[in-house]
Amino acid sequence: MDIKQTAVAGSLESSDIQLTIAPASQGITIDLESNVEKQFGNQIRKVITKTLENLGIEAAQVTAVDKGALDCTIQARTIAAVHRAAGVEAMNWKEIDAWNV
Repeated sequence: MDIKQTAVAGSLESSDIQLTIAPASQGITIDLESNVEKQFGNQIRKVITKTLENLGIEAAQVTAVDKGALDCTIQARTIAAVHRAAGVEAMNWKEIDAWNV
């Protein structure tokens, strides 16, 4: 799957994360803003990166504004943003259920 356009998923509400994904020429970069970055920043980046890898994304610019989201929320927002950015209308939920993030 390729990122074709900029897309956003999530909100700035408590316990959520807002992810913006944009096209990039190579590699994955993650710009993270979080009040709990010192404690959980590495884990947030890990969940985003692993989800992008599972979706076959090799190049993307990710901006994440975290408001205390759990891993499952981070994964869901990443999936939604990628599908929007790639212009995919239907998700293969069986494939996603098999992931182990």
